Amino acid sequence: MPTNFTVVPVEDGKKSPHDDNVLREEDEDGQDPPQTFPGEAGDGNPKESSPFINNTDNDRGNLYDGKNMALFEEEMDSNPMVSSLLNKLANYTNLTQGVIEHEEDDDDEGPKKPKVKSPQMGTFIGVYLPCMQNILGVILFLRLTWIVGTAGIMESLAIVFMCCTCTMLTAISMSAIATNGVVPAGGSYYMISRSLGPEFGGAVGFCFYLGTTFAGSMYILGTIEILLTYIVPSAAIFKAEDKEFAADAMLNNMRVYGTCCLALMALVVFVGVKYVNKLALVFLACVVLSIIAIYAGVIKTAFDPPDFPICLLGNRTLQNHNFDKCLKTEEVDNVTVTTKLWSLFCNGPELNATCNEYFTLNNVTEIQGIPGLTSGVISDNMWSDYGPAGMLVEKERHPSVPATDNSNDISMPYVANDIATFFTLLVGIYFPSVTGIMAGSNRSGDLRDAQRSIPIGTILAIATTSFIYISCVVLFGACIESVVLRDKFGDSVKGNLVIGTLSWPSPWVIVIGSFFSCCGAGLQSLTGAPRLLQAIARDGIVPFLQVFGHGKANGEPTWALLLTAGICEIGILIASLDAVAPILSMFFLMCYLFVNLACAVQTLLRTPNWRPRFKFYHWALSFLGMSLCLSLMFICSWYYALVAMMIAGCIYKYIEYRGSREGVGRRDPRPVPQRRPLRPQPTGGGPAPHQELEAAAAGAAQPGRGAGGQAPATAVLHHPAQGRQGPDHRGLRAGGYLHDQGGRVQESRAEH
Repeated sequence: MPTNFTVVPVEDGKKSPHDDNVLREEDEDGQDPPQTFPGEAGDGNPKESSPFINNTDNDRGNLYDGKNMALFEEEMDSNPMVSSLLNKLANYTNLTQGVIEHEEDDDDEGPKKPKVKSPQMGTFIGVYLPCMQNILGVILFLRLTWIVGTAGIMESLAIVFMCCTCTMLTAISMSAIATNGVVPAGGSYYMISRSLGPEFGGAVGFCFYLGTTFAGSMYILGTIEILLTYIVPSAAIFKAEDKEFAADAMLNNMRVYGTCCLALMALVVFVGVKYVNKLALVFLACVVLSIIAIYAGVIKTAFDPPDFPICLLGNRTLQNHNFDKCLKTEEVDNVTVTTKLWSLFCNGPELNATCNEYFTLNNVTEIQGIPGLTSGVISDNMWSDYGPAGMLVEKERHPSVPATDNSNDISMPYVANDIATFFTLLVGIYFPSVTGIMAGSNRSGDLRDAQRSIPIGTILAIATTSFIYISCVVLFGACIESVVLRDKFGDSVKGNLVIGTLSWPSPWVIVIGSFFSCCGAGLQSLTGAPRLLQAIARDGIVPFLQVFGHGKANGEPTWALLLTAGICEIGILIASLDAVAPILSMFFLMCYLFVNLACAVQTLLRTPNWRPRFKFYHWALSFLGMSLCLSLMFICSWYYALVAMMIAGCIYKYIEYRGSREGVGRRDPRPVPQRRPLRPQPTGGGPAPHQELEAAAAGAAQPGRGAGGQAPATAVLHHPAQGRQGPDHRGLRAGGYLHDQGGRVQESRAEH
């Protein structure tokens, strides 16, 4: 009989739908199967037309991809393109499919429904929107205006450029990993560990876990700060009588409310994240509407600036809380009377009362806090204004008479720095605002074409958010007065959120939007971090973590959630968003450093199983990204950097010492069956296995003859998940899987 050679693509972890049909036709009918080649219709290969991925053939793309194919006219109403997009948006979720499946398994209400295949998401819904939602967050709403006012526009642009370049270079390395063979379901950790090995995978996964956990602390602290500072200040439990103790009272309030908020969020995640899933679209809408409100407000300031007056005493900015008029005295019924402001600086309301020296020597003036886009205030905000803790926020080139005694200034209602400010501190505080680039790759199992969607969606999301950050830095500096920008908590604008004063139609749009955005981000961190720890524990690469691989009957990581909440509580007890942000910056930078380092090393060592198809990848970019990550770590905090490097290095060496390569790659403890390679017995020095396969294919045209002139060996190359072995079907594994040039796992069949 003639020998035929058929190549059938097999998806990861799934059985080929053609496999049984081909065997049945051969065994029962005795007929030869039709000879097909990759790229022909019906071969099952997903056609890729992405400009970011090197195509391995010149076949034309799928002409019908994305088109609405209807047999009858009535069917056009059932699945129109616009309604399909709206339906996907309505069902938008920022949770991975594994989380949703766990919740479905735990839901015992009603009759058991049949298993339905998970929706195959595209680039926009599956990667772009989750990355956008995770990148834009608390730092943009609560700290970016303060960073611009303190560092100036020029240095703020430098900070944004460095951080965004770091994440863009890391995204290019992630794109190389995503296009290196089959993308496994399970998210970033599985994708990295299966491509780069258990040592790099474990170190990256653990750093990513700690970063995500401390990110949950930061989001919770941001939520409580918005609640107690801008929404209901009267809800504070601890209240300071004197101004110098106000900061300590606020920290205690953050600890109490933060702990309660953490307990509530952990309870919600434990009971069921399906409730978080239902609000995913709300959290996304809050972020989008807040960004739109900011740009709308900037445009409005060009012709109608909002009215937010600032009261200055000399050149010093006053906290506009306990007085309503920026006046020392006023005329009432032809009688000069003192105002509430007078009582704040004098020991009585009388005109002859003893007053503060600086108050006596200087006049009060009122200026607009939001002068507008065309006011020319951008020239005052170009350069930095760093200073120690307690330094008063003063307006440059404004008339002022200095006082001889400034000892009581700390108790006066002036706006002052709550912490010492310097460039490296601002880098550490800002960097968490560019993290979240792995949100798309975390959904690798839900994507229709992960090799195409992850690179395009992630890079576009980083480009979009980078544009938003850069434009916001320039627009904030061009619209807002410098003393207001340096006012971190908005005390000079009557306790309003500074970025909210710029928004349109109301400051409450940003306040409410940022509040729900921080709540959603905190819930997602508490949802994702335990599952990441559970994945590391189930891989068995760190034995003492295996207890965290267990959970509820449906697979929910109960023990991992408890550990995550405990670590998150450490960040809550720190109580300062400015102190927690550099900590999680270290772990994310360490994670990105390992990703870039591993990609560069794999390329330089020419590792056989490292064949990325991303067009714009080069090992020099990964090396540059690694160097930038390392530089940013030491710029932010050299001692935090040393601690993070020590933790990651210990994990790497521990996994290497344990020699657990054979344990990585499977989620359950069942042993993987060993497969014998296909080796026909040659008489002498036989050819290499891949040469035997090529010879078997070439010998298809010669009936009864195989490689080397011998009878062809009967063999089937199977996907490892199929596990079908027999005397006539011997498996071949080359580096774990047999890949074609496009990186897909394939089955090759040479039938006698």
